[in-house]
Amino acid sequence: MTKRTLGGTSRKRKRVSGFRVRMRTHTGQRVIRSRRRKGRYRLSV
Repeated sequence: MTKRTLGGTSRKRKRVSGFRVRMRTHTGQRVIRSRRRKGRYRLSV
């Protein structure tokens, strides 16, 4: 059997790139800020 193209678990995804994690660091806050400025529908996972 061939493997699926996209792996990863939702828990890992949340822990790495979730909203709370982003807000923890200064650079993460900058990411959220820039995405807000751009008008993104989803700021983070």
